[in-house]
Amino acid sequence: MNTYTPRHPSLYEVNARVLLRRLARGTGHRLTLDDIPDSWLAGLAECGISWVYLMGAWETGEAGRRVSGSNEQWLRGYRDVLPDLREEDICGSPFAVSGYSLHPGLGDPEALVRFRERLHGEGLLLMLDFVPNHTAPDHPWVLNHPDYYVRDTDGNLAHGRDPYSGGWPDTLQLDYGSPALQDAMIVELQKIAGQCDGLRCDMAMLVLPEVFYRTWGREMEPFWPRAIDSVRDERPAFTFMAEVYWDLEWTLQQQGFDYTYDKRFYDRLRNGAAGPVRDHLRADSEYRDKSVRFLENHDEDRAAAVFPPEQHRAAAVLAFLSPGLRFFHRGQFSGRQKKTPVHLCREPEEPADPSIEEFYRQLAACLRLPAFRDGEWQLLDCTPAWEGNPSHDGYVAFAREREGGRYIVAVNYAPDRGQCYVPLPWGDLAGKAIRLRDLIGEAAYDRDGEGLLSPGLYLDIPGWGRHIFEVAGE
Repeated sequence: MNTYTPRHPSLYEVNARVLLRRLARGTGHRLTLDDIPDSWLAGLAECGISWVYLMGAWETGEAGRRVSGSNEQWLRGYRDVLPDLREEDICGSPFAVSGYSLHPGLGDPEALVRFRERLHGEGLLLMLDFVPNHTAPDHPWVLNHPDYYVRDTDGNLAHGRDPYSGGWPDTLQLDYGSPALQDAMIVELQKIAGQCDGLRCDMAMLVLPEVFYRTWGREMEPFWPRAIDSVRDERPAFTFMAEVYWDLEWTLQQQGFDYTYDKRFYDRLRNGAAGPVRDHLRADSEYRDKSVRFLENHDEDRAAAVFPPEQHRAAAVLAFLSPGLRFFHRGQFSGRQKKTPVHLCREPEEPADPSIEEFYRQLAACLRLPAFRDGEWQLLDCTPAWEGNPSHDGYVAFAREREGGRYIVAVNYAPDRGQCYVPLPWGDLAGKAIRLRDLIGEAAYDRDGEGLLSPGLYLDIPGWGRHIFEVAGE
């Protein structure tokens, strides 16, 4: 296997069922994972992607599909996206899993093996889903091991839920107070780990003892440390990524997760204030490096729909050039604005936005540079351009360095034009002529190294303006 995972990797999420439906359009027949073109995989590798997260790979049953097709509230949401909705467009939630084998609609059982091998041939790794909290209503355990499930006050098997929701009617809740259930889930986890290189663990915080107790009033022994260790005993390099909310990211990192969703950073970027973004980036380096940075995924709305165009670009520079795992979503690079519910296997028709495509091409070129894949990162001070000018508070700036390559990322993360000085962190610039070249724009400046150290690089850019400067001596 010819793969290399950088310190700050990039992950690309694709909905398997939607992608195959898209590729099959006009062919007149059903496609499988074997029909995903090698050129498509190679294109991801050329963009600096390290991981492909294939969402929706597992078996789902007719019971979940029936619920997806009969829930009136959900149906209204489907029709908002697909006004010409057809019954065959509703395939059921991929998170109502009836078995951890490849969904037959994606190919024969060995198709996943072949797909993974093709990914490895391009230097890419495969991430799949693990759904610990619940199963589909027609999972074999419902008949064979009903004791694995939580029962409601009427004695019926309870729907899966979190402490704040009314439940997901296409699922049944697993009982982590049962040692037998925990053992069975570890066996499932070990089985899945043989089919991929890493797992995205859905709503991973729901099976923390404190959260499970708050939801169901039941005690349980910790699950994740034992489960993760059981996989790593045989596969030391296996990667675990947690979908997690409610400020429980550090808790799950301490329990063995390599990466945890960073929803708070997303929320701060979406709110559009630079101060909270800077504060977030001051976190401990161990926490920072294990954070998953995203602007959209299958749960969040499309970035192009919720961020105004210039703020979208500014947020992307901050999210994806900061330390951590960079999480991209199919359609993000083309500026898709309509979020496809996970219950559907057809997406709406949308034209690509050429300006967004060009921006992400430029950003991808930066992500391929060693400094942004493996380099050291340092948050920089942004000081007033002159007394009484508070606009420096809208800036976020940081430095990246690796193998002789030095870069300054500076963003005016505010709606109005602002000015500041950014003192550069490299003392050896003194006495040198320095060339600054913007990798995502036309700017190019010649500066005296002494002045770049103090008072610093002077910036005067419009609201949401951004630079990625290559710093080179002449």
